[in-house]
Amino acid sequence: MSSSQEKLFQTVRIGDIELANRIVMAPLTRCRADEAAGDIPGSPMNVEYYRQRSNAGLIISEGTQVSPVGKGYMATPGIYSDAQVEGWKPITKAVHDAGSKIIAQIWHVGRITHPGLTGGAHPIGASAIAPNVVAYTHEGKVDIPVPHALTVEEIKDVVDQFRQASANAIRAGFDGVEIHGANGYLIDQFLRDGTNQRTDTYGGSVDNRCRFALEIVDAVAKEIGAGRVGIRLSPVTPFNDIVDSNPQAVFGHLIESLNQRGIAFVHFIEGATGGSRDVPGFDYQWARKAFKGTYIANNGYDRQMAIDAVESGAADAIAFGRLFISNPDLVQRLKANAPLAEADPNTFYAPGPEGYTDYPAMA
Repeated sequence: MSSSQEKLFQTVRIGDIELANRIVMAPLTRCRADEAAGDIPGSPMNVEYYRQRSNAGLIISEGTQVSPVGKGYMATPGIYSDAQVEGWKPITKAVHDAGSKIIAQIWHVGRITHPGLTGGAHPIGASAIAPNVVAYTHEGKVDIPVPHALTVEEIKDVVDQFRQASANAIRAGFDGVEIHGANGYLIDQFLRDGTNQRTDTYGGSVDNRCRFALEIVDAVAKEIGAGRVGIRLSPVTPFNDIVDSNPQAVFGHLIESLNQRGIAFVHFIEGATGGSRDVPGFDYQWARKAFKGTYIANNGYDRQMAIDAVESGAADAIAFGRLFISNPDLVQRLKANAPLAEADPNTFYAPGPEGYTDYPAMA
């Protein structure tokens, strides 16, 4: 079968968004926003980085915090201020001019932060349980303090921050948003019984633990339309010291509840984030059949795996992360079955263009 016949390289509609192919650039934290100016993206270097990768049918932006307290890493961009919205505009325009679509991943890290990253604000979480991870600040690696457990009123405020971030994303020229519900960040902290020990309507039962995520989905969908909304989930990853006693029950209930809302897509990290795909606890084949929207698969896919998954119907689209870092023209390389460059992990989060905009395209 030629690449022109393989479904991976054919058009697809995801909710209200038409894509030129089924290859998605996964959200990739690169720590190159202008921190001194207020976590603003949009430098010429940022614009060029996204433009280079606009062969993807869909680009999902790097994680973009919905508030100053939602920031967990140095020099990550926000989307809560007017200056940040203006900073994103040349990026979204460059992507559209190159023929691709781009959505913003809207993000709150919850307890995975430190006052040295949030302007002095204390970390928040579902419950007052500190993670067994460290934060990377300008002073180096530091222990993360026990987070403040959000009150019900504070939860409502965070829900509204996600709603406002989605409105800001559309104002900045994005085609939609992906709600970051994965990898042990705030939404995931509410979903899992290892981090959620609440006794109110946001804790205890599976239904209660899914409430926060679904309130955010409802608020964002009402603001910008369900056909422009997706969510990223990682049911079995241990990333950021996250665990649950029965992920099939939790994420199964969540998928069935998302079906009632008609959102565009679910983006699944299959297995451990950036690690093994062979982690028990959740049936992705069930999820693929159960979810009525678009199923985007992620984690360790190579060219043949991606082609096979889309051809067989195991997924509608495939998201690639690290391969897009070192192969800005990844779609063309996959079509041609050309060699793929390896990314240098030492430059993932370093400032400047090295390992960011200097990977060459095919000759």
